[in-house]
Amino acid sequence: MTADLPTNINIKEPRWDQDTFVGRAKHFFTVTDPRNILLSNEQLESARKIIHDYRQGVVAPGLTEDELWRAKYIYDSAFHPDTGEKMLLIGRMSAQVPMNMTITGCMMTFYKTTSAVVLWQWINQSFNAIVNYTNRSGDAYHCQLGTAYVSATTGAVATALGLNALTKHVSPLIGRFVPFAAVAAANCINIPLMRQRELKHGIPITDENDNRLGESTKAAQQAISQVVVSRILMASPGMAIPPFLMNTLEKKAFLKRFPWMSAPIQVGLVGFCLVFATPLCCALFPQKSSMSVSRLEPELQEKIRANHPGVERVYFNKGL
Repeated sequence: MTADLPTNINIKEPRWDQDTFVGRAKHFFTVTDPRNILLSNEQLESARKIIHDYRQGVVAPGLTEDELWRAKYIYDSAFHPDTGEKMLLIGRMSAQVPMNMTITGCMMTFYKTTSAVVLWQWINQSFNAIVNYTNRSGDAYHCQLGTAYVSATTGAVATALGLNALTKHVSPLIGRFVPFAAVAAANCINIPLMRQRELKHGIPITDENDNRLGESTKAAQQAISQVVVSRILMASPGMAIPPFLMNTLEKKAFLKRFPWMSAPIQVGLVGFCLVFATPLCCALFPQKSSMSVSRLEPELQEKIRANHPGVERVYFNKGL
């Protein structure tokens, strides 16, 4: 009977085993599901009520476990985990695919003129800033956001314009990869700057039972490196596969007759790639990452071995 749904289901954690790639992929396919941005306010509020009541030990009559998990993922898709406030629509994880496919498709279509490069790289980094703001946490965030936004935009535009200048005398196909290089460069700048506080002061580390052991800058370096790698790989299929296809299609009679179709086709190709690349690349590394105690800072190693002699491995949240 659905009335017997237990009240001890751990909805703070994902539904699937996060120690396996398949489990992580299932989780992120649900988190990034673009259909969630189409949900009405009534559906969002209904999910919030189900989750709030369940956390208080109240189970709605007839509620099934599948419905509970569906409500959990709807709630997580729209409400900030720390403040509980409804997040900006375009900053939600469920908006990543439709927003990125549009911006990336246009970056790859309009890359030949300086004004187009500046415009679309600026739009891309502005969107990244909105995502970072929407999913913010911690103090002194606005300063970090402003610094990262200006630096990433400058880096992306400079990279794109510099590479465009170098590729003027080579194959047009090579020129199509300039936006990808610019996005990769921006990610290498943006993410470390956004999380510079972690690089300076460390991130919390725990044992396998979630007992806090201290803060580690070495753990922060590993976490940020993993996020940079996953973000670049996330953009790779959508920015590497369509150029080959578009280079071929633009030689065909159809696009010569209807050149305005180039942008919609490119956006569609990028979107198809992102539907799979976004969740699969988010799932490359466990959200709860780990490292050996021997790789931590020497003073932290000594502290852990003195106070927790049996601990050989520490755990931390790598972020997204």
